[in-house]
Amino acid sequence: MSILINKDSKVITQGITGKTGQFHTRTSREYANGRAAYVAGVNPKKAGEDFEGIPIFGSVQDAKARTGANVSVIYVPPAGAAAAIWEAVEADLDLVICITEGIPVRDMIVVRDRMRRENRKTLLLGPNCPGVITPEELKIGIMPGHIHKKGRIGVVSRSGTLTYEAVGQLTALGLGQSSAVGIGGDPVNGLKHIDVLKMFNEDPETDAVVMIGEIGGSDEETAAYWVKENMTKPVVGFIAGVTAPEGKRMGHAGAIISGGKGTAQEKLEIMDACGIKVTKDPSEMGRLLKSAL
Repeated sequence: MSILINKDSKVITQGITGKTGQFHTRTSREYANGRAAYVAGVNPKKAGEDFEGIPIFGSVQDAKARTGANVSVIYVPPAGAAAAIWEAVEADLDLVICITEGIPVRDMIVVRDRMRRENRKTLLLGPNCPGVITPEELKIGIMPGHIHKKGRIGVVSRSGTLTYEAVGQLTALGLGQSSAVGIGGDPVNGLKHIDVLKMFNEDPETDAVVMIGEIGGSDEETAAYWVKENMTKPVVGFIAGVTAPEGKRMGHAGAIISGGKGTAQEKLEIMDACGIKVTKDPSEMGRLLKSAL
């Protein structure tokens, strides 16, 4: 069991002919069941061609109809990425994973609003995220596959590199991952910490969760309150940006403390009060999780 994806998922790459799309489709295809999972690419100008044996279609709808694909990953440049998300949503895929960084916030507001208004079933992960991996089954995104190990710990994170850090520590301690999910650092995105925590809570093959947040916004606090009331499994947490000054954007577009809200200290205090074991030292995430089991 896993959340979001598994070895039987069928994946479309939107933007498969660009340099980034080619590189990451190739590396993902080489991981575990990737060769069977990556069934289509989309580029309206190159329909009928193929990328290393993967057929290219003119639209997501066409790719889905011809291959039975249920997941899409997007490497389309920022100016066209929101339209690519909507195309996948309109095709009624189960999951759309948008890796693209730098999508205009206004574009994302329009897409998210339309998804809500039309009550679309498609789940959106990202944008500006590393993707999702179910170790030894399937990876969709830009994470290094070799650091992952099959196991029973869920990882959900706003930060790409800290996802890899947590995963690396868990693997080194002999604890593998059930799934690792990067939700992305943009201010307007799809799945939040709380959504992924609900999935891990219901997954019989996840025993505990590492939750990694960042300064800015209130998603971590919302998730922490939900954990206190509903979570039946141990959660450990880390927040990036303890030393960040107010009003200065740190790395991610959404990582900004404004009006004194969204500080790392505030988030850590709320998480701690809600029963989440927290650390201010990123090198301790794995050990903290092991002590919580």
